[in-house]
Amino acid sequence: MNKIKLQTMLRQFFLEDIGEQDITSSAIFPAHETGMGTFIAKEKGIVAGLEIITEAYCLLDPSIRVRLLKHDGQLVQPGEKIAEVEGPVRDLLSGERVILNLLQRMGGIATRTRKSVEALSSGHTKICDTRKTTPGLRMLDKYAVRCGGGSNHRYGLYDGIMIKDNHIAFCGTITEAVKRVKEHAGHMVKIEVETENKEQVIEAVEAGADVIMFDNRSPREVAEFVNYVPKGIITEASGGITDNQLVAYRDTGVDYISLGYLTHSVKALDISMLVENQLLGGNADENARTTRAHQESSIARNI
Repeated sequence: MNKIKLQTMLRQFFLEDIGEQDITSSAIFPAHETGMGTFIAKEKGIVAGLEIITEAYCLLDPSIRVRLLKHDGQLVQPGEKIAEVEGPVRDLLSGERVILNLLQRMGGIATRTRKSVEALSSGHTKICDTRKTTPGLRMLDKYAVRCGGGSNHRYGLYDGIMIKDNHIAFCGTITEAVKRVKEHAGHMVKIEVETENKEQVIEAVEAGADVIMFDNRSPREVAEFVNYVPKGIITEASGGITDNQLVAYRDTGVDYISLGYLTHSVKALDISMLVENQLLGGNADENARTTRAHQESSIARNI
């Protein structure tokens, strides 16, 4: 992830959530009181975006110490520790929700991507994402896809040309659409054309497309259309493909399968931050034992 962009995003997220101040934490805890917290997985999945913990807490208070215990793309089991943090309690609690929201979403995307890659189980065809991401989170969504073993499609309208059905309908033909974009775009930008039948595939090849998408085509049709595409031109299947259908596309010969559901229908990976209370009076060892017992009980309920 781009660190400068990540820091900018986190500043905006904190401004949205904290605003002028976290009035709850500020009212309860003096600025000098410190504590410890542990990020724990509450279900099996792939973690992604752990750098967010470090960068987010650094923005709130550079004195906060972060120890990452896992790495992006790693499989975690329920009850496993992901990271430990130590510093001013106010800031630990103020940053908790934003950090968890991002980690849970990215973990969900990475986990779903890994399942799709494993379901396809192909030595040739790759799984990739689409632009169906939540506005403002695209960098994080696409990074999570990579953590899950997938590939990235174009990041936006600015870094790749995709001539879709509506472009073709307004322009008249694939040939004319490709001609116009070649006159406008530089030679470093690839041109992808969306096709729906054999005739369009052949026209896109003859027009000089770099990538040809087979849109909403069955495995049988994709296997047929691939034969009309010369080597050197990338092929992609997209549209309405589910996890259960991926196996049927395994031997079609297509280069990429793009799946919108990797990012637009995310089930968050369940992650929590549990704290060790170093602030209460009385015996510190007893407080620690009580906190650990609470943590273990909480984890057990979610396994």
